[in-house]
Amino acid sequence: MPTPLKVRGRVFSGEGKGAYFVKLPWAMRQFEEKLGFIPYAGTLNLALPRESEASKILKEHPGIIITPAEGFYPGRCFRVVISGSLQGAIVMPETPNYPENVLEVIAPVNLREKLSLRDGDEVEIIVLLE
Repeated sequence: MPTPLKVRGRVFSGEGKGAYFVKLPWAMRQFEEKLGFIPYAGTLNLALPRESEASKILKEHPGIIITPAEGFYPGRCFRVVISGSLQGAIVMPETPNYPENVLEVIAPVNLREKLSLRDGDEVEIIVLLE
């Protein structure tokens, strides 16, 4: 049974890079095969508090590997439960200088709309460490 890790973060607007990545055919195919859903074409960006240990804990787990096409970096995913009920995943790109206190959440639905979220809102996710 997966070990749960409770994480709280604040919603913020990103630069649209997550949406670009999620829509790539090779990434979309792997999300469907490995996570069991086709994600909405965008990510929900969460900023973790500086004192959060979540990034360190996630770095220690292998996660679900997303193998890149040539010219892209790999990424790791972790299944999550968002706000107590919605299934999704964290995508952690393994790019140089990627901020440690940022989590990008994908789901089959637009999470901002589904949960009526705005920048600054706090969201709780449960990460399932498999």
